[in-house]
Amino acid sequence: MFFSMKKPIVRKGVITVAGLGTRFLPATKAMPKEMLPVLDKPVVQYIVEEMVGSGITDIMFVTSSQKRAIEDHFDRDYDFEEYLKKKGKLDRIASLIDLNEKVRFFYTRQSAPLGNGHALLCAKEFCGDEPFVFSDGDSIIDAKTPVLKQLIKVFGDKQSSVIGVQKISDTAAMTKYGNVYGKKAGSDKVFRVEKFVEKPTVDKVSPHGLIVGGMRYVLTNDIWKHLESQGEGRDGEIWLSDAANSLAQKKPFFAYEYEGLYLDTGTPEALLKATMHFAKKQGILS
Repeated sequence: MFFSMKKPIVRKGVITVAGLGTRFLPATKAMPKEMLPVLDKPVVQYIVEEMVGSGITDIMFVTSSQKRAIEDHFDRDYDFEEYLKKKGKLDRIASLIDLNEKVRFFYTRQSAPLGNGHALLCAKEFCGDEPFVFSDGDSIIDAKTPVLKQLIKVFGDKQSSVIGVQKISDTAAMTKYGNVYGKKAGSDKVFRVEKFVEKPTVDKVSPHGLIVGGMRYVLTNDIWKHLESQGEGRDGEIWLSDAANSLAQKKPFFAYEYEGLYLDTGTPEALLKATMHFAKKQGILS
């Protein structure tokens, strides 16, 4: 008798939204930076929609005490919905209602701003031994096929952790990003990762021009022991990139050059550019 091993299904996602958002003060004194609008939707909703469009059914937000507005945003408010229905305006939150019917939301808090690796560790029990997708809370990637869906496809083929990357030719610009070093792995867009380096000098950038444009990962449970043993990195905090680099030295780790436009929203200027992009895309601006 022959038994076939089923490939694990990626159904859980983690989004870290515990940052303080100091670049947007005073606006973020009372509003989480992830709730700042890009046209008619907050930044974080774009990321949730990407996850749902990639088949994710359970999402955990790693928040902080100042981020209650995110919970309120994704929670159902039936009285408000009934009010909008009577006014003929229910369509204005139809996208939120649709998300609630497709995904379950969970929340946990990071006790202190100790880095995104520490924040991800807060979701370990939620993820268990399953593979999961991970994103930060302030990068939008506009893509015909959701980027995480693209990465999940690569994961299905490789059965190993995968990071989404972009390829650029401007070596000076590459020094502003995390760089990925590796060798092609059977496809022009797939690379076997050899190492990650955060913001290298211009003479040591990735020879393939690979940068981490938008933090998108599919991770296996192998990441947990590396995060748990990871010492403090820059600014005395624990970083996922350091743990990913450690994992890549032990087990296969792949990078995929995704198809899509990365839109950072981490600064006021970047948020404005993202808003302009979608305004033009929707015909609001010419």
